[in-house]
Amino acid sequence: MQIHTRILVVAIGLLVAAGVSSAADSTTSTTRVYNFTIRSTNVRRLCNSKSLVAVNGRYPGPVIFANQGDRLLINVTNNGPYNITMHWHGIRQLFSCWADGPAYVTQCPIQPGGSYLYNYTIVRQSGTLFYHAHETWLRATVHGAMVVFPTSGEPYPFVFPKEEHIIILGEWWNANVEDVETQALLTGGGPALSDAYTINGLPGPLYNCSANDVYKLRVQPNKVYLLRIINAALNIELFFSVANHNITVVETDGDYTKPYSTTSIMITPGQTTNVLLTTDQPVGRYYMGASPYMSAMNVPFRMTPTLAILEYAGSNASSTPVMPNFPQSNDTAFVTTFSTSLRSLANAQHPEPVPQTITSNFFLTVGLGAKPCDANFGCQGPNGSKFTASVSNISFVLPSVSVLQAYFFNISNVFSPDFPAQPLNVFDYTGNPPSNITPLRGTRAAVIPFNASVQMVLQDTSILGVENHPIHLHGFSFYIVGQGFGNFNNSAAAAFNLVDPPRRNTVAVPVGGWAAIRFWADNPGVWYMHCHLEIHTSWGLATTFIVQNGPGNQTLPPPPPDLPQC
Repeated sequence: MQIHTRILVVAIGLLVAAGVSSAADSTTSTTRVYNFTIRSTNVRRLCNSKSLVAVNGRYPGPVIFANQGDRLLINVTNNGPYNITMHWHGIRQLFSCWADGPAYVTQCPIQPGGSYLYNYTIVRQSGTLFYHAHETWLRATVHGAMVVFPTSGEPYPFVFPKEEHIIILGEWWNANVEDVETQALLTGGGPALSDAYTINGLPGPLYNCSANDVYKLRVQPNKVYLLRIINAALNIELFFSVANHNITVVETDGDYTKPYSTTSIMITPGQTTNVLLTTDQPVGRYYMGASPYMSAMNVPFRMTPTLAILEYAGSNASSTPVMPNFPQSNDTAFVTTFSTSLRSLANAQHPEPVPQTITSNFFLTVGLGAKPCDANFGCQGPNGSKFTASVSNISFVLPSVSVLQAYFFNISNVFSPDFPAQPLNVFDYTGNPPSNITPLRGTRAAVIPFNASVQMVLQDTSILGVENHPIHLHGFSFYIVGQGFGNFNNSAAAAFNLVDPPRRNTVAVPVGGWAAIRFWADNPGVWYMHCHLEIHTSWGLATTFIVQNGPGNQTLPPPPPDLPQC
């Protein structure tokens, strides 16, 4: 299709510095080759210069552009100081689990001086996704956008925009982010707050020594623009707003939605949202930005928003931009209205095969806990303990060999395939917590038959306080068929949306509530599920699922010869 050809030609021109080559015309399925070098680079923000780890010396990293159906060969060479892996967030990795990337789940890390070729095909997917490191907290700076255009001849199901722009939301620490994680795990307390939120790596004008570190988007009046918004922040959910403008949601996590007009969106770490912006306001300068959503009580967070400038052609470059009206930082009512208003497109051109009946049913609790202090000093968690976290009262422990390798090669004593479908510890999940708040620890996996229709109810708990949890499932996009507050009751299933529920890869489990998701288990392999608040993953809020092989060639292939070794 000529429209997509024009966009992609421009995009490929931007990718020369990223080390990408195309084997065929951009309107056909082809093989695209990228070379990513992980290395340290010096970056200055907030009057502070530091060495950080980045892709090809760029923060954020280069954009990956592709068409649906393309094969990607991404050679990652680690010239940095730390072990690293790369995860292609939202890519289903159909029959290519070895390329998924979470450290010690599907692969051992790429050690300094090593390399690994990530080889996968984008099957029945398009939209805005992103990539990031998946070893310790390196994804704070090792991340970038992925834009997958529809197949040739398939138009967008919305008005075609004049331009498309990528908006990556993130966090900036003046300190080395690896040291921030290490210190938090050592002391058992919460991590040091980031020093700023960012838009495309820039904090905006409200932070100290940052007046010129402002992203600007120049627009023409009375045109439509597509903003591809990504939350790559580590530990904060964010509202995004444009002053005096409504925005219309048309896609979430790479899946089209029915158009939904709103003044703001809420986007969790790990989520992407495409919105249409119509420049229908008087010629001028307007701030667009991101401010925090914090659902938990008594948890410190940075209040100052990050701002960028939407600048109309013909506006006075010295005029002060108009400020947006963000929702309040604890506006759970807005978040609920926003999330429950989203609907998948679900039409003849874009059908949504929502599972109507269930063959594998899971009820999983997600939340925090505490464990005894094992240091020679007083720990900084609750009552001198250390924070921990768990799924169904089991705190996930990363093994020394990847779970996928252990599963494929039948290596014993790495994991146990007995993760429970129901919590072992039953209590009033959103009421008074139990007296014992120390979870079990282990490396467990739940086994799911191939092509099962799966339902998972994710239940927040009140242990050490309720909180909104962004839960990401690798290897699948799922339908959010229902959500609510309080403890889940089976009677709520009568109101599930089985017609046009939103399809995502990361679900915001409501604070003090639950979310129900459904999907088809048609992708064999070992798949990680975890909270995308990075500190919660570090504390153990994660688990794994093994989807068994299917008939014939619907099986997990052997690992590639260059798979990193532990």
